[in-house]
Amino acid sequence: MDTLFKGAAVRLKDIDIPRIGAEIGVGEDELHAFMDVEAAGSGFDGAGRPKMLFEPHVFYRLLGKGAKRDAAVKAGLAYPKWGMKPYPKDSYPRLVKAMAVDEATALMAASWGLTQILGENHRDAGYTSPQALVTAFMASEANHLEATVRLLVAWKVDDDLRAHRWPVIARTWNGPGYKQNLYDTKMAAAFAKWQKIRDTPFAPSAAAGPAVAALSATIDTAASADKDTIERVQLQLKGLGYTEVGSVDGKVGTMTATAIRAFRAENGLPAADVIDDELLLALQKAKPRQIAPERSNAPADVVRDKVPEVKANWLSKVGGYIFGIPAAIGALVKPTLDNIPAAKEYIDPLTSIASDVPGWVWLAGVAGIAGALVLVARHGEQKGVEAFQTGARR
Repeated sequence: MDTLFKGAAVRLKDIDIPRIGAEIGVGEDELHAFMDVEAAGSGFDGAGRPKMLFEPHVFYRLLGKGAKRDAAVKAGLAYPKWGMKPYPKDSYPRLVKAMAVDEATALMAASWGLTQILGENHRDAGYTSPQALVTAFMASEANHLEATVRLLVAWKVDDDLRAHRWPVIARTWNGPGYKQNLYDTKMAAAFAKWQKIRDTPFAPSAAAGPAVAALSATIDTAASADKDTIERVQLQLKGLGYTEVGSVDGKVGTMTATAIRAFRAENGLPAADVIDDELLLALQKAKPRQIAPERSNAPADVVRDKVPEVKANWLSKVGGYIFGIPAAIGALVKPTLDNIPAAKEYIDPLTSIASDVPGWVWLAGVAGIAGALVLVARHGEQKGVEAFQTGARR
């Protein structure tokens, strides 16, 4: 179970804080102050997994009435109010059991990473699913902080952070109880502390040597990007709904290049398949991909005209029917057809190829092969239509 949630677990680097803050015009001191109060110290636990707290009362609410919630309550995984039972030292065993009831809901009912983002907020954090959020959080604390910044923007408090309106930030992040814990006062004190500390030098476009260039992700082309950066881009694209990116393997193949081109086209970037500063910044700010209604509801005949693979599968299916149906009928009624001269003239050439095999057996074999072709082609056609409708196939 310990390996289930393990990824690269890359710790936050000093340069990551000004780099990520710069994406929304927030200084390093502001982010430091927020993290001092709201961050969990480290984004990973001693086992290298994202820090996580499973919330049974949230699981109860998200499941709603029904058999799943009844099962979760019976197993002690859900209850209606916070604080009804003490939390275990390690929430992961309980999370795994909850995932057996409903995986997505269980992940949404847990708080994740550096700033303990509730999985329920995955879309505001920039991910299309809680699974995508967790996968990204397994990779690096930088992803935790980037998701935090996206939440601040989505919840419209990034201006408040820039203006040092700490009560607004504290209330938005923690709820009305923030005053009891003095979160706003603590943020103000932390900000005053960090203002006295020299900031980390940061120049996104400066060619200040390979170390700074790598950390600030100044990359000219996809081909020259390092493996970690490519994997991060692939994870972000997948999380935003660009599923045509394929597997996360740190390599820029045809599928990843296609996804990059699609993202750039849909987000107003110059047409290319390169990974550069412009792309990396856009990925941090991008919202999940929206599929147009006319595309998500596109009928199969429309998709066939747009996607060659779908049309090829459809033609294969039709061909299977054309050969399979007559062959199947012939296998069933060949003795009768042998007595009909016109039918005999049609069937005999087909069966003469394997003259030692009874005609009905040969025809049955043809029908079987044609039937298998129909099944495979129909499955491919359906998958192609679904991929087009969901945006996985452009």
